Order: sequence, then C-alpha cells, then structure tokens
Amino acid sequence: MNFIGILLGLAVFLCIGIFHPIVIKAEYYFGKGCWWAFALAGTGVLVGSLFVDIDWLSTIMGVFAFSCYWSILELFEQEKRVQKGWFPKNPKRMGAILLALQLVLMSCGKAGKSQNANVDRPAFSGDSAYQYVAAQMSFGPRVPNGQGHRDCMVYLMQSLRTFDADVELQRGTMLDYSGREQTVYNVIGHFYTESCKDKPRILLCAHYDTRPWADEEPDYNDRRMNVPGANDGASGVGVLLEVARQLQILMEDSALRNPVDIVFFDCEDMGTPTFYTGAEREHTWCLGSQWWATKHAQAGPQAPKYSFGILLDMVGAPDATFPRELYSQQFADNYLEQVWRTAERLGHSRYFSRQTVYPIVDDHYYVNALAGIPCIDIVHYDMRNAKGFAPWWHTREDDMRNISATTLQAVGEVVMAVIK
Repeated sequence: MNFIGILLGLAVFLCIGIFHPIVIKAEYYFGKGCWWAFALAGTGVLVGSLFVDIDWLSTIMGVFAFSCYWSILELFEQEKRVQKGWFPKNPKRMGAILLALQLVLMSCGKAGKSQNANVDRPAFSGDSAYQYVAAQMSFGPRVPNGQGHRDCMVYLMQSLRTFDADVELQRGTMLDYSGREQTVYNVIGHFYTESCKDKPRILLCAHYDTRPWADEEPDYNDRRMNVPGANDGASGVGVLLEVARQLQILMEDSALRNPVDIVFFDCEDMGTPTFYTGAEREHTWCLGSQWWATKHAQAGPQAPKYSFGILLDMVGAPDATFPRELYSQQFADNYLEQVWRTAERLGHSRYFSRQTVYPIVDDHYYVNALAGIPCIDIVHYDMRNAKGFAPWWHTREDDMRNISATTLQAVGEVVMAVIK
C-alpha cells in the first residue's frame, strides 16, 4: 500500500491549519512589514528541498515553502480585513506612531479646529477607539440573548483584563417591556493602584447592547430587523476601551491619581418597541444600569464611594452635537460645567454645545436617581431634528459610515482630561 498521497495530504492540511493563525498573529503584532520573514523562511526551505534525496520529504518541504509564500499574500489581505473591522487592530503597535503623528501635527499647528498646540492635551488615540468600535461591529448586532452579544461580552472582559483591570461580570434579572424575565450582564473593570485605591472612585460608563428592533425604519416591514449599533452602542464603548488602555499606562507609571470604574451596561436598548400593542410598563429602558444602581443602593455603607460619573452614548458621529442634558444639569450641574469647560479649553466647542435640551432617560438617570451618584450624559442630541436623535437612530443605517475618529478623539480627550 502506498501512503505517500495520505502523507502529502496531511502535510498540506497541517500547513494550512498552522499558517492561518500565524498570519493573523503576525499582522496583529508586527503588521504586514514582517513579510520578509516568511519570504526568507520559504526560500531557505525551498532551496533545502533541492538537496534532499528522499522524495516525500523534499515534497513536504516544498509544500511548506510555498505555504510561506502564500502567507505573504495573506498578510496583505489580513491588513484589509482589519481595516474593514473583521479583526481587531493592535492599538499598542500603532500607539507610538499615532502619538508621534499627533505631536508633529500639533507642533505645526495643523491639527484642525479642535486641536490647539498651546493646550496640554491628554494622551488618547481616536484611531484606536475607532478600531475598538469596528471590533464590536465584527460580532454583528449585540442583541441580548444572541451570539453576537455573548461574543462581545467576552471580548470586553478580555480587553479589560489586557489593560490590567480587575474584571467583574455582574449578572442580574430584570423584567422587559412585556413582563418577561431578562438576564442582564454588566461588564465592569476596576482600575486602581495601591496609592489611590481608598479614594472615591470615578465612574465611566456606556452600554454595549444594541436595539433588537429597527423600529424607526420608514418601512414597517423592516422594523423587526436588528440595529447594527455602531453609534448607538459601540461608539461609547470604543472610547472607554481606549480610555482603559490609557489608564493601564497611568497605572504602570504610578500616575493614576483616582481609582476609576468602567462599567459597560447591558440591555439599555430593550425599551418598548413602537409596534408593541400590549399593556405599557414603566422603566423598560436601561435595565442593566437599573440593576447596577439598585445593587449599589442596597449595599448601603458597604458600597464603594464615587465622586461622580460620566456616561457616553452615541458619541461617534462626524457632525455630533452634545448639548447640556437636563437630568445631568439637575443632578450633577457642577460636574457638567467642569466637563464642558474642559471641552472648551481643549478646543472642542464645535461638539460640546452650551444649549440645554430636554431630559433624556438614559443610563445616567438611574445612576443618579437610584444609586445617588452624580452622573452626567454626553449624548448626541440635535434640537433641529424632529426626533432629536440622528436620522439613522434605531435603524439599520447605524453602521460604521456614521463613525468619525475625529469625534471619538474629541470625546476621549475631554474624558481623559477630566479624570486625570
């Protein structure tokens, strides 16, 4: 019996299986610039195969060599996949380049209207935040109880651990708009050092779930479709993941002055759909923050102390407008003023408007009302629009086309400047 065919087939199978993850990891850690290593390895093995007398071994060496050459092409294709958001981009690999570029732009006075070379600007990368948004979008809609939601939850926990946070998964049960039990999973990252761990904490939060129904679609037939949730969901989380990366650096340098909790709330967008005809229930939105705030209040004196909180919601649009929301003004006016003055000092007044708008029931409302923590909402709301929110709000058009790294940069800089 001749086993050469089986042996060669097994060799090809193993080469493909081994080289595929190697290409992904190589692009993640080194970029496409490491192509020469594959070329060198392939050429060396290929030349070696010419001097091997054993036919089957020479053939396997040839398969290995051309797999190396194939990997060069795949490196360039992998870069395109990362740019499309199908795979996460390594922020640490690009961080130094982006920071250097930012410093050059600032020194030349060409960083745009929202950049001021004379301002002490905190470290933050809008490009990295953009990639974190794209990474969430690669999971598809993050609808509670769905696979995309579970995958994103794991991704957030792993990311926070990567940034040296103490990670907590808070599980609870709430009633949804129809009275059915809905499990919520809040993902929490605690950032602190020994020198600051006993100080009052700063709360930063955003929701990571997406709307199960596109109930603002013009066509009624499309209203039961899922919302992609690039701006409404992923944008706030993307900014906070980049904040988490910066907090890791501050901790490593022993420069973190206040402990910070980053909370990714679940089930914010499961409020009553417009097409529902059953009995109305109250408080059907923001289930995750309701659970978190209730548990914090129930803990009484044992609960951690927070000085203030900032909620980010829909913070990625190119033409974003963040007005002074009325609940934020009512519960946390001093902190609201501090944030807006910081935005003005950094040159981001084009986004942070002094206009006051109607109260918005968002996660911050329950943090204020139930937990008693003064918390403001940085949220995109435009009075010139009939709905107040962007035209793609709660539609299938809420995708990466509506995300701007420049806007993410502005929001991230403001948050970092306030908490440092």
